[in-house]
Amino acid sequence: MSTGYYQLPNGRVASVDGDCDFPPLSDALTEPNGLIAIGGDLSLSGLLAAYKQGIFPWFSDGDPIMWWSPNPRMVLFPSELKISNSLAKTLKKNNGKSPFEMRFNTAFRQVITACSDALRDGPPGTWITEDIIEAYCAMFNAGFAISAECWLDNKLVGGCYGIKIGKVFYGESMFHHITDASKVAFVSLVQKLKTEGIEMIDCQMKTAHLSSLGAREISRNDFAERLSSLL
Repeated sequence: MSTGYYQLPNGRVASVDGDCDFPPLSDALTEPNGLIAIGGDLSLSGLLAAYKQGIFPWFSDGDPIMWWSPNPRMVLFPSELKISNSLAKTLKKNNGKSPFEMRFNTAFRQVITACSDALRDGPPGTWITEDIIEAYCAMFNAGFAISAECWLDNKLVGGCYGIKIGKVFYGESMFHHITDASKVAFVSLVQKLKTEGIEMIDCQMKTAHLSSLGAREISRNDFAERLSSLL
């Protein structure tokens, strides 16, 4: 691991000298998002170590790198995927086929950049900074990151991306330029991951959208125990 992490055990900031691992999950702050460390870098080894422990980076431009482990944790078990009637109709709109062409891992940088742009169109700021884009593209080049892409008339109109380690997929973000394009990408990716032996998809924090797709909350301890077996 890199040097310079600042742990936050029991709500107090303490400097860490020399090489260090992330603090144990029990040191995460009790507020729901579970801030556990500040600082460090976005190196490939650091990111892999974080994900294997159930920790992910989330910060805005100009802020130090902040690392989180929420409690509870939103997850989707592929066998529990729910497809609404309206989405099912979209998936079969074109003579029983989706109107979109699905591709995987052909435009990772385009997908993560589009996710960043979509966030910038909302409230000020985005956690998908230029440093995040470069770091996750490095993870893609190393074989750990995946993109699912919806194409229409040879144009990228929706997609999602995340990290795959062992039997766990860590979903990061999605975007759409056409209604349902991100949902189709996500559902297609879940179905693909299921055939590849993925048993748990980390969705990080609860949203109504994820709940509608079958995701549910489990405790941080439960999540950590599952990670130890699935990785």
